[in-house]
Amino acid sequence: MRIHDHYELDFGQEDVVRVHRTERTGAGGHPVYADDTGIVLAEISDRGEVRMLASSGHQDLPAGVRARPVQPH
Repeated sequence: MRIHDHYELDFGQEDVVRVHRTERTGAGGHPVYADDTGIVLAEISDRGEVRMLASSGHQDLPAGVRARPVQPH
């Protein structure tokens, strides 16, 4: 899988958030993606593995999030 500029993060239960690539890199060396508000942050590997990142304190970061590449609108 290659690195894309835009993904949809699927949290399950029809909860989907669109994110775009930022200039940041996560601890795993992969690009960091953010939604338009900057609240949802995720490091996504070139294999589509997702690691959610905290954007503020007291966040409960979900596991098992899936990333789907999408075209920008």
